[in-house]
Amino acid sequence: MSQSFEGLGLRAELCRAVSEEGYTSPTPIQAEAIPPILEGRDVRAAAQTGTGKTAGFALPLLQRLAAAGECAGPRPLRALVLTPTRELALQVQESITVYGRHLPLASTLVFGGVAMGPQVDALARGADILVATPGRLLDHVAEKTLDLGSVEILVLDEADRMLDMGFIHDIRKVLALLPARRQNLLFSATFPPEIVELAGALLHEPVAVQVARPNADAELVAQKVHPVDPARKRELLCQLVREGDWQQVLVFTRTKHGANRLAMQLSKQGITADAIHGNRSQPQRLRALKNFKDGVIRVLVATDIAARGIDIEELPHVVNYDLPRVPEDYVHRIGRTGRAGSAGEAVSLVTPEDEPLLADIEKLLQKNIERVAMAGFEPGSGTPEGAAAPVPRRPESPRREREQRPPRFQGEGSPAQSREERQPAEARSERPPRPQGEGQPASAREERQPLDPRAERPPRQQRRGLPSLLRGPVDERVLQSRGNVALPGEDRWSDVTALDEEDDDDHRQPLSNESSLFPSSGRVFGEPRVRSGGRQGGGGGGGNVNGNRAPRPEGQKKRGGGKPGGGGQRRRGKGAGQSQPAPGHPRRAD
Repeated sequence: MSQSFEGLGLRAELCRAVSEEGYTSPTPIQAEAIPPILEGRDVRAAAQTGTGKTAGFALPLLQRLAAAGECAGPRPLRALVLTPTRELALQVQESITVYGRHLPLASTLVFGGVAMGPQVDALARGADILVATPGRLLDHVAEKTLDLGSVEILVLDEADRMLDMGFIHDIRKVLALLPARRQNLLFSATFPPEIVELAGALLHEPVAVQVARPNADAELVAQKVHPVDPARKRELLCQLVREGDWQQVLVFTRTKHGANRLAMQLSKQGITADAIHGNRSQPQRLRALKNFKDGVIRVLVATDIAARGIDIEELPHVVNYDLPRVPEDYVHRIGRTGRAGSAGEAVSLVTPEDEPLLADIEKLLQKNIERVAMAGFEPGSGTPEGAAAPVPRRPESPRREREQRPPRFQGEGSPAQSREERQPAEARSERPPRPQGEGQPASAREERQPLDPRAERPPRQQRRGLPSLLRGPVDERVLQSRGNVALPGEDRWSDVTALDEEDDDDHRQPLSNESSLFPSSGRVFGEPRVRSGGRQGGGGGGGNVNGNRAPRPEGQKKRGGGKPGGGGQRRRGKGAGQSQPAPGHPRRAD
């Protein structure tokens, strides 16, 4: 029996808006769900995709809010609709705006990926209905730009996804902010048993609306499976699009990276394509979806984010490039075609590794999907005739040949072949002898003999690494005063005596007094260095440790320092802050 929207008890304004959209009679899900919602009952409704579930809760929701009348003052938020994706939120908001165009109600939309400023302004102006995604909704609650204390109706669209592990934590946070007494509406195409249990705790004496077998697929969608090897899936997809002259194809992949890569490869093959997934910005997603609807691109590659929210009129083809791991997602994918009474086709490219996933899907649908083997693309068939042969690999570079040579050294420390052995015998015989200069033996390595340390010593400039104690001339009195008696006959200081004998006499300086023990260093070994104008004596430049001025040797110029007894005042002039020799010591010649 045919039924009209007026017969469901809807207001004239709503019926007029529906007729302006070209709808004359309600769908089965609308006819079953609208009456209990108008009565204020909780409803859990399930139906195939593309059967008008959005209008099934939007029309009675608008009527209940309009019947309550307008509130004085700012508009309180009275209805909240939550969706899992931005695209679905946009679709629901558009439907509510279209159906409620003749009613004095306001609605707004908030979702992530865009700036919060315009959304804050819209919420400040007030709205009766709010369509939102859970994450951005909680952001506004945290910023105190939104109050959920007056919500009367809660709608979870695609409720199976909203109550799974991906959104259940956010949903629980939202439920804690809502009033305890409210009307709850759950709509989805699939309701797995575990989701039904969760929904039972959320709903109060609900009305279960089931217009088809649970988890049923769309009846107007022709489904088929093409077996293929994994490496040739893209090749088969290109052939299907070209030979079938497909002008609008929605392709589903399992990962975001796979969607980007497939769209790029199709574009290189001359098939216009773009990708839509969660990693793309909202303007990019909207632009790709608009170009696909307008026919600018032929292929839209998407992840499961597009399986719940893309509503394209008369979409003819859907391709499962990768089978979903969750069987219910297959129902939502193929539900993008065959909508609103139009026929569609769903093709799945199945590899041998995907057979377990296909078995789970057929178990859910309770039927077998037709398998159609494409000629030349059967698993293990190789490259078909006319297809591009694989590009041969480049030949190995000479570098790899050099790497395969035997190692130069064989054994521990022995070369496999010396330089002379690698050269021809003629080249070795004709090679001129090495020039032998004066003092240069023919074979220095063979004639080199261990030398007596006393007999020969390297020049003085090559002994820079010796300790400072062994550089200058050594006096026996020094060693005796230090407790280290070193007589010429002792072996301990034999090297010191030998070094002393090699020193040039021109560089030797006589000892001025017994306190000047090491003229070459300018101070007694171990004695602290004294600076001019020091803090110990408080005198001027040249002060000793007792604070008295030392007599200046003849011929030595006056250096730095201030006035005697100047209180340690330091000058920044020439010689200030420089180390001065001890009294009676000449400066070391560096």
